[in-house]
Formats: sequence, structure tokens, C-alpha cells
Amino acid sequence: MSRLNRTDRPYDIVLFGATGFVGALTAEYLAAHAPEGLRWALAGRDEMKLRRLRERLPGGSGVGVLRADVGDPASLRRLAEHARVVATTVGPYVSYGEDLVAACADTGADYLDLTGEPEFVDRMYVRHDARARETGARLVHACGFDSVPHDLGVYFTVRQLPEGVPLTVDGFVTADAAFSGGTLASALNQFARGRQLVAAARERRRHEPRLPARRVTAPAGAPRFAPEVGAWALPLPTIDPQIVSRSARALERYGPDFRYRHYAAVRHLPVAAGGAAAVGAVAVAAQLPPVRRWLSGRLRPGDGPDAKKRAESWFRVRFVGEGGGRRVFTEVAGGDPGYDETAKMFAEAALALALDALPPTAGQVTTAVAMGDALTERLRAAGITFRVAATR
Repeated sequence: MSRLNRTDRPYDIVLFGATGFVGALTAEYLAAHAPEGLRWALAGRDEMKLRRLRERLPGGSGVGVLRADVGDPASLRRLAEHARVVATTVGPYVSYGEDLVAACADTGADYLDLTGEPEFVDRMYVRHDARARETGARLVHACGFDSVPHDLGVYFTVRQLPEGVPLTVDGFVTADAAFSGGTLASALNQFARGRQLVAAARERRRHEPRLPARRVTAPAGAPRFAPEVGAWALPLPTIDPQIVSRSARALERYGPDFRYRHYAAVRHLPVAAGGAAAVGAVAVAAQLPPVRRWLSGRLRPGDGPDAKKRAESWFRVRFVGEGGGRRVFTEVAGGDPGYDETAKMFAEAALALALDALPPTAGQVTTAVAMGDALTERLRAAGITFRVAATR
């Protein structure tokens, strides 16, 4: 790894897609919480919108504005050359994300996104991990509710368990929140690309080095009643188990044999059955282009819940970890998961990459690998709970 000299770049952080729903929330968070002297900028394709956003930010006069467009790779290259850290909210990433990843990997800029799209993450590993390792760029995907609470929650749980022994962790997610048009668009796009998703995962496995003398698995599990949390556990078809697995592959602290399972926790069986049926129906509907377009039109990218709804929203992820004769119950919890807390996680991850003393990593890495302890402490200080609930 030969990290390129980035200290003379104009900006510590550039936020791309700043005028979108989550982008604007992230900009507001940075304006309120960035330390004095942080050099940061807003970026997007509409300079007038960017300037209007800057005008309403506290202290916004010191925030830069950069024009860049996903349809103009040269503008993305210029953006990456101006930043130590690039944080992008522009998705669906499988459609709009690769040129920016390539620019960051080639110029040595650190990269963060909010993707929950496994196909995108796998393709970026195959195409850009090697170059990022050469330049020292850290490519960190899934830096919002997908998958920070789960990745760092498992990391936190593992650290409560004995070292050097086989470990298992189960995660149980409960949330009350609305979602935005961008989230809906990404979900529909992912459901419609099942064949491409499988092909990307297969290609990644051909390129990924095998683990010497260690094993990491993330089976889907089966629906069951989980007495350890007093709820019905439904396997969640999200990117989170894959992110956790990659952290476990990279960090020997997860032990010689590690297994993670990821569930939604639902108190009542009829609600659990209805939720599973709804997800299945949307997955089937997404295969039909006219139906997919109709569903996309119900909530357009850029739309999202208002401040009142977000203030009422919350999430909780409970983890049950076992190994070496010890059992531990931990919890990660916070407010509105999709937007307010996602903006907080995303901004704090960017600040951690830009400002904190972190392990020497490069290439495609997870939040736990790149900034586990530092980001955990940042989020705790920002009001997200990481706690040990019980041990046995």
C-alpha cells in the first residue's frame, strides 16, 4: 500500500448528492457538528440548488460548492482530486455509482456511500479493490442504517466474548420508521436484478482470497420463535450479513469459526406472516417492468418522511453472542433509522476517516475494519446506544 499524498487537497470531505433527501440531512449534521477548521464542500449537478442549501446552513459561508455529474466521469475525477474523503448519497449505486468509485480508487481519495445493494459492492470489489490498495484509498460501502448498527453491533458483541474460540452471533432488528423514494427505488432495482446479483457474488468469490485456517459463515436461517428475545425471528434479506461476514473475514478477533444470522424481530405471529407476504409480493412485482414503474411512482427519489414522523421513529438491534462458555446480550439503539440516524452515521464515518487515527487499511473495507473503535465512540457521543444488556 502506497498512500498518495492527499494533505494538500482543498477539502477534507466532499458530500456528493448534497441536495437529495439524505444528502441535505447529512449536510445539516456536518454544519452543526463539524469541528472548527474542517474544510468541506457540497457537490452535485445543480450548482444553484447547492448554493441555496449552503445559504441555509449555519456557518455555510465557509462551505465549498463543486459541480459534478454522474453522467460526466471527468467531473467525478476532478471531485475526487479535490477531496481527502468523498461521501456520496447518489443511488441506486448499481446504476450511478461506479465512475465515482473508480475515480476515488485511482486518485487515492477515501470513499463512503449508503448502498444496500450487494451486487454493486461485489462488482466494486472485483473492479476497483486492487487499484485502491495501490493508492491507499479506503472504499467503505453501507455507511448508514445499512449496515453500521449491525456491523459495529456485532464488532461490539464479539469484543465481549472470549478470544480464540468459535463464536456465534444472532442479530434481531426492530424498528418503527418510514422510508424515502430513494430507498424504494434501490429496493425495487435490487429485487429486479436477481440474476445479476448472483453473478456478481460468484465473480467476487473467484477473486477473493480464501481464509487460511479460519471459517466465516452467514446462513439465512429459518423463521422461528426466538425465546432469547421473546419474538418471532424472520430472516432479513439485506446486505447486513454480508458486511458482517467481511468484517469477520478481515479481523481475527472474530475467532477461528464465526457464524452470524440476521433477523427481523416481530412480537405477533400474524404481523410476522403479513410482513413476509408483503416483501414476497413486492419482490415478485419488481420482476414486471410496468408494475415496477408504477410502484416507483408512488414515492419518488428525493421524497421522504417529514420531521415530525422522523422524530417519532426509532430502531433497536439486539444481539445474542455465544462462545467459550459465555453468553452475552447486547443492544444498539437510536432514533429514526433511515434518515436522521443514517445522516448521523454517514457524517460521523466521514469525519472519522478524515480526522481520526485509524488502523492502516486500504481497498474495499467495512466500517468495523476501517474505523471500528473510533466510529463506535463517535456514535456513542452522538447519542446512539451501544450497551451490554446481560451476560451469562
